[in-house]
Amino acid sequence: MSEWFLSVLGNLPPQWLVVIVSAMPVSELRGAIPIGIMLGLTPAKVFVLAILGNLIPVLPLLYSLEPVSEKLRKFSFFKKFFDWLFERTKKKSKIIEKYELIGLIIFVAVPLPMTGAWTGCIAASMLKLEKKLSFFAVAAGVAVAAVIVSVITLSAKGYFANVR
Repeated sequence: MSEWFLSVLGNLPPQWLVVIVSAMPVSELRGAIPIGIMLGLTPAKVFVLAILGNLIPVLPLLYSLEPVSEKLRKFSFFKKFFDWLFERTKKKSKIIEKYELIGLIIFVAVPLPMTGAWTGCIAASMLKLEKKLSFFAVAAGVAVAAVIVSVITLSAKGYFANVR
């Protein structure tokens, strides 16, 4: 299965790969920007594609996570999964609890594992933040994260180009 998945991804145009990796949980744009730069896309193109890709799941997550999780929690496997997911998110989202939308922007903007748009949407849903405002807060955080990851990626690329 994973070999098939990798072969499909490897055959995609680089632009699509950046969008897809950005839309995926865990990797998000933190993984997509370095991939796009390594594949030779211009930094500006990678920046825009990564942001757009990272925002694809945001509205569906904000509007469907709560009702879908409520329905699926009727099954023991999904109840365990959502209990684990929400507990893990709650531990990471203290800044959102304290500062709400400003905290959500900061939380999403910090380019560390488990602090991106997906987890931000889960936290916003758990904390019952207003959905439209949460979208804009997540989008702002994604844009800041894209700047940070782009600067780090381009700096590292420049450093390693000079080491040779």
